[in-house]
Amino acid sequence: MSSFKSIVPSEVSTKQLHGYLLGAVGPRPIALASTLDLDGNPNLSPFSFFNVFSANPPILIFSPARRVRNNTTKHTLQNAEETYEVVVNIVNYAMVQQMSLSSTEYPEGINEFIKSGLTMLPSEEVKPYRVAESPVQFECKVIRIEALGGEGGAGNLIICEVVKIHVSEEVLSEEGSIDPLKIDQVARMGGNWYTRAVSGLFEVPKPLSSLGIGVDSIPETIRNSHILTGNDLGKLGNIDELPGQQEINDFVDSDHELREILLEEDIRKIHIRAQDYLKENDVLSAWKVLLAKL
Repeated sequence: MSSFKSIVPSEVSTKQLHGYLLGAVGPRPIALASTLDLDGNPNLSPFSFFNVFSANPPILIFSPARRVRNNTTKHTLQNAEETYEVVVNIVNYAMVQQMSLSSTEYPEGINEFIKSGLTMLPSEEVKPYRVAESPVQFECKVIRIEALGGEGGAGNLIICEVVKIHVSEEVLSEEGSIDPLKIDQVARMGGNWYTRAVSGLFEVPKPLSSLGIGVDSIPETIRNSHILTGNDLGKLGNIDELPGQQEINDFVDSDHELREILLEEDIRKIHIRAQDYLKENDVLSAWKVLLAKL
């Protein structure tokens, strides 16, 4: 029998306790929560303290925690307290990088839909927007918010009643139920780790502590690529500074094959080459390819 490390919550820091809890309790589904402030400004943020708790009435609960570092609250919680409406969007693998980018703590009033490159889709029963890329979207009325404490790390249960559900036909089986393979859900583990329901563990680096440039700052010719996916754009948007021209020139000079591709001026081949770097999580090299000119 293995030995155990025993931990008394009151005897470790909140940060350490947070790590133990999130490392042990998983995989956790992700609620990509869309809200509006009183001025109508959209906000989008993911939460892995989330699940479904009732079918009649249909109840979802997610919990934005108070920040450990300074005991402040997230815009999502503030908006829910003011408007009592939210859309909970389910996250699948095709949008996981953009979801991660939306968790960047941009200043109040910045639209995370735009920064993450996700599409705002009007709701029918509530005012917050749906995420068009999400395979399932739950329009919800907030029926109660339960604060679990007043210190950093304390959760706030946002108890939501579902008033309308939107399910992409692409994830439905022939019988009309949600196909677990087609929906291709992802869930959070501890640290940078996620799990993909159809295949297992994978890693998504956390958004930068400094602000990523966002998908909206990517040149339109790249953003509208027929090769690069939403996940690719999410990775490209999670960089705080683009490479300089000398860095790009040195990179091109060191790669004969890339120079040949650039001479052909074949955008498709250039984007495929950049995508190869993105698959290896080498975002800086991908940018060098995309910004290179001969």
